[in-house]
Amino acid sequence: MTGTTKTPRERYRQQVREEVKEKAWQQIAGSGASALSLNAIAKQMGMSGPALYRYFANRDELITELVRDAYRSLADAFIEADAGGAGRPGLAGLAHVLRRWALEDPHRYFLAYGTPVPGYHAPQDITAIAAELMAVLLDACAGAGPAQDAQSRALEDHLAAHREWAASHPDAPPAALRLALAFWSRMHGVLSLELAGHFNGMDLDPALLFEAEVEALVAG
Repeated sequence: MTGTTKTPRERYRQQVREEVKEKAWQQIAGSGASALSLNAIAKQMGMSGPALYRYFANRDELITELVRDAYRSLADAFIEADAGGAGRPGLAGLAHVLRRWALEDPHRYFLAYGTPVPGYHAPQDITAIAAELMAVLLDACAGAGPAQDAQSRALEDHLAAHREWAASHPDAPPAALRLALAFWSRMHGVLSLELAGHFNGMDLDPALLFEAEVEALVAG
């Protein structure tokens, strides 16, 4: 146990990093991720800019930490929902896990799935976390039947030849790949419109629309 105990300096460093991230989320909520400023955060915390750079080397490192936390929290939610064995949630269950996660913190959602931050490129380890999400999704899509129409069959052929994004399931049938891609694009499409407020003023219940899209997707 002693080998994993953090020193007071390490605990303090972790505490400061968490406070920096909290201030960063507040900035993102107010001005968007592209306006994130370490110097402004340092001022809020009563620190100098150079002092704060001892905890995060630059803006991109801070954004990476926030994006990593966002993807990790969704991956953990998917994995937890899928951990029930025979009681695993299936596509409908995963869809509602995704919606709950998105509604809990729209700023976190948009940092992960919204407009890319100009000049920022996510590192490889974030792609690995995203692959965990896709692995759970592909498991839920495993029983999908082959497409019946020509356009969907053409898409399946294309996905079978370009399955790098599904590396966790190298032998997944093309139908499962197509269903997973349809799930990801349609669920995020509805959620992005809802969270951005595009349904406001339409006298529309976004939850009912989302549910209808889920049912249509599951029904094939």
